[in-house]
Amino acid sequence: MFARLKKLIQTKKAKIGIIGLGYVGLPLATEFSKAGFSVTGFEVDENKVKSITAGKSYIGDVSSSAIAPLVRAKLLRATVDFIRLKDQDIIIVCVPTPLRKSKDPDVSYIVSATESIRKGLRKGQLVILESTTYPGTTSELVKPLLTAGGLVCGTDFFLAFSPERVDPSNPKHTVSNTPKVVGGMTKKCGDLAAMTYANITATIKRVSSTEAAEMVKLLENTFRAVNIALVNEVALMCVKLKLDVWEIIDAAASKPFGFMPFYPGPGIGGHCIPLDPNYLSWKLKTLNFYSRFIELAGEMNSRMPEHVVQLVVDEVNACGKSMLKAKILLVGVAYKKDVNDIRESPSLDILKLLKDRKADVHYFDPHIPSFKWENVVLHSEKDMNNAGIYDAVVIITNHTSIDYGALAKKSRLLIDTRNATKGITGKNIVKL
Repeated sequence: MFARLKKLIQTKKAKIGIIGLGYVGLPLATEFSKAGFSVTGFEVDENKVKSITAGKSYIGDVSSSAIAPLVRAKLLRATVDFIRLKDQDIIIVCVPTPLRKSKDPDVSYIVSATESIRKGLRKGQLVILESTTYPGTTSELVKPLLTAGGLVCGTDFFLAFSPERVDPSNPKHTVSNTPKVVGGMTKKCGDLAAMTYANITATIKRVSSTEAAEMVKLLENTFRAVNIALVNEVALMCVKLKLDVWEIIDAAASKPFGFMPFYPGPGIGGHCIPLDPNYLSWKLKTLNFYSRFIELAGEMNSRMPEHVVQLVVDEVNACGKSMLKAKILLVGVAYKKDVNDIRESPSLDILKLLKDRKADVHYFDPHIPSFKWENVVLHSEKDMNNAGIYDAVVIITNHTSIDYGALAKKSRLLIDTRNATKGITGKNIVKL
């Protein structure tokens, strides 16, 4: 089985199935198709399947011009028919891994995908999990489900974990130039997974096990969460000390060793940084270990929306206005710049906190024309030409397409939580 699959990979005759065509799965499918493999995307969302079939992308990092020729060449296709998984030689799982309200891992999507694979699992297939999860998921959850039918992992079929490392809207670091971490259930499992990714990624970093590969991703994002929390606390320190935190960070970043700049903000968002450390924390609690840094970082980062709202209240009151029915414009509601994703965005917390104070809140985001919030559909302002009618304009997400100089001139009061107005002066500008 190993020799047969190795040859299929080397000759690019291996059929690749990718479960989940979101911001991780679609770029991956595109790269494998461009490398000459026949790729089928498996989706529960019929609209995504229709879009791919029509050669149209719905992901910002993948253009329609990139996938259309691949679809025409029949190298890339999409389906809702999971029975066809049995026809694939390699199956890569890229499904969401959210948290429950209790902050326990929700691995139901992984279980569902694995069950779909199990129904048609045959000898000679390689299964790779990319979804971010706690150490032990591949060996303790996925493997038992796949071996329940009697096939032997590492002999009859192969299993590995390779954490996704996608950074949405980052044109510098893509699938092709970001090193790929690979951990196999056995050496042969890891060998096959590494051979597979070597077709689309320049550097492969092998680790000793699937647990090690799972831990790598959690370390990466816990590192970010803890350092963001640290710099957010420093920002609050600087308020007390009447110092400019942005000046302090820029000066510290001039040191060529021993320092890596992180920047404060209105809170953290997206599917990774707010969630991934909790996967690790949950796992460790089952082992009677309390992860103090993760808990403290989460507490600190979750305080930032309240700090931003208090800053808005103080500045609006200082202008002789009451927050009651004050007109507030939030600039950017996406969780990070230049993406159309609002998952876990701090703007949603800020919106609610301002609404709780009876403020009249509007938003502008060129990437998010509308979104549903508390059973109401909110719509973006068409532009910011009327910024002057608002009592306060608050920059939450620093999209690069926005002219912040022009915005500063039009605004009565501009509160900048991202240092988007760096180099722009004005008595009406207040920074975090």
